[in-house]
Amino acid sequence: MNFCSHCGSDQLEERIPDGDDRLRIVCRNCHTVHYSNPKIVAGCLPIWEDQVLLCRRSIPPRKGYWNIPSGYLEHAETVEEGALREVWEEARARVEILQLHAIFSIPHIGQVYLHFLAQLTEPDFSPGPESLEVQLFREAEIPWDQLAFSSSRFSLKHYWNDRRAGLRQVHLGGTQYDLLGNPIR
Repeated sequence: MNFCSHCGSDQLEERIPDGDDRLRIVCRNCHTVHYSNPKIVAGCLPIWEDQVLLCRRSIPPRKGYWNIPSGYLEHAETVEEGALREVWEEARARVEILQLHAIFSIPHIGQVYLHFLAQLTEPDFSPGPESLEVQLFREAEIPWDQLAFSSSRFSLKHYWNDRRAGLRQVHLGGTQYDLLGNPIR
């Protein structure tokens, strides 16, 4: 950040504001505290009979890899609205949300994923502008080594495990990294 978004000043400093416990960017001119908070990523795992719908990404990051349709939540929309919008944008598919399925946190990049289970209203879909292709997969057909993100892997593994067990649960997970970016196990 080069300028204060409140007053336009370039008099910014990183410090712990009074009453806080974290470093923040604070404007020395108007004293506005600029918070940097995680971004919410909302999406759906669309289901049709014994298959799930995945999208092959046409954009970076991880262009050419498969993903659960999801993306950043926009202002003035609920997580459910955002998830439905992302399925339409990426897969041109209509779904009905069944339930929250997974919450996956990635603190080192400031993202929290909310994946819903959703029923395709009909098997009608096609690639949106962010997808190269869209396809239904049975469990044995999932391209596990070609999944774009750990959040998709997490949601898919739990979906198939729950399906075999006849359960529907909400799963919590995420990744943790040290200050050098190394995974903490």
